[in-house]
Amino acid sequence: MHVITFDTLEYTEQLKAAGIPEEHAKGHAKALALVIKQVDTRTDEQAARHDKQVDERLDSLTEKSEKQMQSRLDGLATKQEMDYRLAVLETNLKRDMKEMELRMVIKMGAMILASVGMIIGYLRAFPMPVQIVQPPAQEMRQMAPSPALPVPPGAPVQPAR
Repeated sequence: MHVITFDTLEYTEQLKAAGIPEEHAKGHAKALALVIKQVDTRTDEQAARHDKQVDERLDSLTEKSEKQMQSRLDGLATKQEMDYRLAVLETNLKRDMKEMELRMVIKMGAMILASVGMIIGYLRAFPMPVQIVQPPAQEMRQMAPSPALPVPPGAPVQPAR
């Protein structure tokens, strides 16, 4: 805290030197000393209130920080607990993936069977016209042989049958 010093005697002497009567000068000095004392008191009170507010705010922040730290510490598990939890999660994930794979294989098989069934049903409902033309045996014998391909020079010639 800061204390303002005021020399009332020197102030009174300065007022007398300026031509103010001694009684008036003493009254002025007392009044000014009172004002300075009141200002000093109010300044001290305001500083004390401000210090109290700062202290309360600091205490509040400290308490809040301690609570946050404690909750974070409470939330942390040991390394062994985390390793165990991770292993359980990994096992569950592998099991779920196997089940999903089996379901997918079953669904794919069902889709393939359904597709094949649809194709067979379509072919039965709308058969494709097929004509098989076989020439009689007589006509086969009378058919002329196909023209021979030109033989390159120097190639061995096979006798005709």
